[in-house]
Amino acid sequence: MSSAWRAELFWLILIALITALVARLTRDLGLALSVCTLAYLGRHLFYANRLLHWLRTGKSGQLPEADGVWEEIYYLIFRVRSRNKRRKKQLLRMLDRFRTATSALPDATVVLGTRNEIQWFNESATQLLGLRKTDVGQQINNLVRSPKFSQYLGHGDQGTAIDLPSPTDGNKELEVRVVPYGDDDSHLLVARDITQLRLMERVRSDFVANVSHELRTPITVLRGYIEALVDSDEALPEHHRRILSRVEEQTTRMQNLIDGLLVLTRLESSRERISRQPIQIAELLRSVCEDAELIAEERPELELLIESPVDVCGVEQELRSAFSNLVANALKYTPVEGKVTVRWREYAGGVRLDVKDTGPGIAPEHLSRLTERFYRVNVEGCRNKSGSGLGLAIAKHVLTRHDANLEITSTLGGGSCFSCCFPESRVVRLPAPRLIAPPRDDPMNPPPGNDG
Repeated sequence: MSSAWRAELFWLILIALITALVARLTRDLGLALSVCTLAYLGRHLFYANRLLHWLRTGKSGQLPEADGVWEEIYYLIFRVRSRNKRRKKQLLRMLDRFRTATSALPDATVVLGTRNEIQWFNESATQLLGLRKTDVGQQINNLVRSPKFSQYLGHGDQGTAIDLPSPTDGNKELEVRVVPYGDDDSHLLVARDITQLRLMERVRSDFVANVSHELRTPITVLRGYIEALVDSDEALPEHHRRILSRVEEQTTRMQNLIDGLLVLTRLESSRERISRQPIQIAELLRSVCEDAELIAEERPELELLIESPVDVCGVEQELRSAFSNLVANALKYTPVEGKVTVRWREYAGGVRLDVKDTGPGIAPEHLSRLTERFYRVNVEGCRNKSGSGLGLAIAKHVLTRHDANLEITSTLGGGSCFSCCFPESRVVRLPAPRLIAPPRDDPMNPPPGNDG
């Protein structure tokens, strides 16, 4: 038994003795019990009132005096309050360190509540978004006025980013991202200045486009002269003809490379929205496969499977370029005795094109980098190694512009499959033709021309 309960037991025994003494003197046991009970309750009410006063005044550093079980209660409450006070100080120090760290970040950071109201922001948010201390509690879309931003807050995918001009400086471009924050419906808005990044991308794109455009003319002229020499001068020695053929081959490769760079630059720099014009995919794929069969003399079997009559909307020339690159790659890396299957079908998320080959396959470490420009994988037994390394990059950019994804699966020794997955929003479903039933013969009204 603890000392507190021993003290409380002492008080009970003392009150019992006093009750017995009073009952003997007054010869009234009920009166004695009532007086002693009221005295015992008064003691507890006194300590309870002292506890209430102590909790109200908040003097956690001073422990009230008490005895018995109330001393134990006071001590336990005092220990809990002291522990909570230390925890509160620790949390405040952590919060101060967090605010100091976020204030030093160059990116704007804003904590948003459940209704997108501003709860806290750092100093960079003042410079990039124009927020002030008096804006706390205001909804962020009332201060960052942009239809694109309002639509993003209402219907944007969490974690995706959008580009917006800075409210404080129209010449600055911001990348804004809103992610979930905390256990409730709060969000964290992060905006970073990407003006220099976009400027460097435009400079790089313009440089590639200008250099490619300037090189196109001299290479075309050089290729023309080489072709003329190879075709017209039969008196050239065989050794010189072989040299000119190699020069012509490399010139053609360089011209294809320049053409690919120009196509990539046009796709990257294009700000126009993709047309919603329906494209007859079946006819497009038949044309792509026929062109591939005409170009390659020795090639594997090429099979086209149209399993769905649906079409997609977009730019036909761009999709032709993407599909042609995928089919050409499959034919290039597949042995002559192998097979390439081009399959157009529907799936749960929309419609997709699968270009599957029976080639040697690709190692897993190369799959994530296949769509990088100029990235090529050396495959043993490949008949043609003169590619530019831009075909898959062009295909990926075309599919991105059409809201589609390029999925690549491959197994060493088991072939590869390149899939163009179009969402349901790009699918065009033509209405089924309405069949009109012929009129039934009516003996009272025979059809025209029926004489009998």
